[in-house]
Amino acid sequence: MANNAPASSAISPNMPLPTASLSYWQRTTRAFKYLNHNQRNTPPISATYVIIGSGLTGALVAYNLVARGVQAEEILMLEAREAVSGSTGRNAGHIRPDAFRNFSTYQALHGSEQALNIVATEEKNLKLLAAFIRDNQIQCDFNLTTTFDVCLGLDAVEDEEKNIKDYLDAGGNLASLDVKCWYGAAAEERSSCPGAAAAYEWPAASVHPMKLVHWILHHVIEQGVQLWTHCLVEKIRQDGAGLHVQTSRGVVSAEKVVHCTNAYAGGVLSQLTTERLAPFAVQVASVIPPSVASGHKSFRSTMALRESARMFYGFCQKPVDGTVVVSVGRPVGKGVQAEESQTPEVAEEIMQRLSKLFGTTHEPERSGEGLDATWTGLISFTPDKVPYVGDMAELPGQYICAGFNGHGMANIFTCASGIVGLLLGRPWETTQLPDCYRYSQARLNKTAK
Repeated sequence: MANNAPASSAISPNMPLPTASLSYWQRTTRAFKYLNHNQRNTPPISATYVIIGSGLTGALVAYNLVARGVQAEEILMLEAREAVSGSTGRNAGHIRPDAFRNFSTYQALHGSEQALNIVATEEKNLKLLAAFIRDNQIQCDFNLTTTFDVCLGLDAVEDEEKNIKDYLDAGGNLASLDVKCWYGAAAEERSSCPGAAAAYEWPAASVHPMKLVHWILHHVIEQGVQLWTHCLVEKIRQDGAGLHVQTSRGVVSAEKVVHCTNAYAGGVLSQLTTERLAPFAVQVASVIPPSVASGHKSFRSTMALRESARMFYGFCQKPVDGTVVVSVGRPVGKGVQAEESQTPEVAEEIMQRLSKLFGTTHEPERSGEGLDATWTGLISFTPDKVPYVGDMAELPGQYICAGFNGHGMANIFTCASGIVGLLLGRPWETTQLPDCYRYSQARLNKTAK
């Protein structure tokens, strides 16, 4: 029999909520065979590798370990809730490299060389993930397309142009990223967005993230990887005998532990205070579009509708069924408990923004059109705007791949591959990741405690 979970008062407030509402992605994949795998079974007493988290990061770490010769049975994945219940399963469906978009910020924080490497890494991530999906024929509604930054205010245009100038001055090449810049009437026509002052276009993609990760999980579980869902990791103890992972259903001894929990990493790693890893909730909605945005009039590209330099709405329309997914580019709550912070007011704001885009402000909705569902997804910010990837020298045997600053889908494929090399004893240089991604105590020490 499985042990009873501890009382909620004994669990850190940085832990996942046990009952969170379902996103559009979760609602449309309820038949996944391993959704609640081993829900009522006692976990094994030991494993060589313990992966905490079953989202895209954890799934790809398991996949890469097996691909590089690790016996699948040596890998144990622990998930606090049902499979893929965290950030991956609650995002907005974008795979959107930054191109030049945040170059000025990266340059100010990390220097020109690292900033250029960040841009190159996100571009590489898209190409590698697209090839992975294609080569494995994964049915995940993948749409390799372009994305637009649509600027609806002059301050947004000024911000874009500053980033472009800094990128070019540092030696960047817009043509190599296939970036196209449109202004005035051309911007409105190319983006199909009324009122666009400028529109910047480059390659990107959208995906059904649950279908993608479900394929990966199914693949590795069928080979022998062990997945335990509804098995919350509460703390990790270390002694001369190794690592001891305390879960809500017993203790698992491990040789190596990988933290793949993004915004929730601070729940187990006390050094990741909210100043060092800040979780924020972003509200997302799925919408059934009106006829003016359906059929041959569907939007083929994704977009960020930038009302100002710091405010945007993320937009993508699924090519399979035409569902529109929109996120609001500002936090609606702070802390992991904000995972349930969606409000009717923000949902109404989303619908008003779409009405402007579609030109249907004064038209009634037909039955079945309009707002389908709302949810929030957690993103996690680091002080220097890049993820934590690598071994944790202060915690021997523990590794981290988290803190993606809202750019998980644009980074995880390369980061997960890189950290597996480290797990297998390869040096950091073999990860081919920007050096600024590397986790270290020195990085943490730059942040106020």
